Amino acid sequence: MAQLIDGKQLSDQVLQDVASEVELLKGEHDIVPTLAVVLVGEDPASQVYVRNKVKRATEAGMGSIEHRLDAETSQNTLNELIDHLNNDPEVHGILVQLPLPSHLNEDEVIASIHPAKDVDGFHPLNVGALASGRPSLVPCTPQGCMIMLRQVHPDLGGKNVVVVGRSNIVGKPMAALLLQANCTVTIAHSRTKNIESLCRNADIVVAAVGRAKFINADWIKPGATVIDVGINAIDVDGKRKLMGDVDFESVARIAGAITPVPGGVGPMTIACLLLNTTRAARSQLA
Repeated sequence: MAQLIDGKQLSDQVLQDVASEVELLKGEHDIVPTLAVVLVGEDPASQVYVRNKVKRATEAGMGSIEHRLDAETSQNTLNELIDHLNNDPEVHGILVQLPLPSHLNEDEVIASIHPAKDVDGFHPLNVGALASGRPSLVPCTPQGCMIMLRQVHPDLGGKNVVVVGRSNIVGKPMAALLLQANCTVTIAHSRTKNIESLCRNADIVVAAVGRAKFINADWIKPGATVIDVGINAIDVDGKRKLMGDVDFESVARIAGAITPVPGGVGPMTIACLLLNTTRAARSQLA
């Protein structure tokens, strides 16, 4: 069986580092790194995510501010709130929980967050900095994936990696980080031909396609490392069950190392969000 890459354990280590940095910022500069979370509407999954993020922030000694807005909130009202948070010196990170209600323009909202407070790493200036290899706030899920990968591969140089999925949130920034680590990277997606054979030749497969059990053991080279980003809620015997994009049971018998769902990438995403908030707070000292 494959080595299990425990996201819960790793996230606890990251959060310990976050808590230490929070204490340093408090002691040396008398500031409390503070994350403002904006939730529009009542999407159940988003509510769970926000609750977990705020809980972890509090446990790390950080400040957290929640803004819960009605689903009918106008673009102008949301933009005004973000502008207020941008100009509040006691707010160091801003997170607008996605997805937003359909009448709101997500691109406009993301672009309205000050890049220095964009702890999701989605602002076009941060995206451009990542693509060109300059320091920036990096999207949390790919950042967490890289920490997990380095538990298995301290030196990623020369590894052949296939990223399944080309989203702006995971696939594209994941590829950029892997390139910075000197990997050879292929991005596969819904139009890719012979996707199974591409994956079978990979040392590492990162699955971020949003389809339950999309990748099975036939796709995986024996001994490969598999990072499963997918979180899909599926009805099984009348109960809701979380499944990844990878058929865990079959792939775990072939792979050398694999992340579970749940308990893998999810906890790392939240830990890296708080890590980004402390980095944002320190960068705003200048």
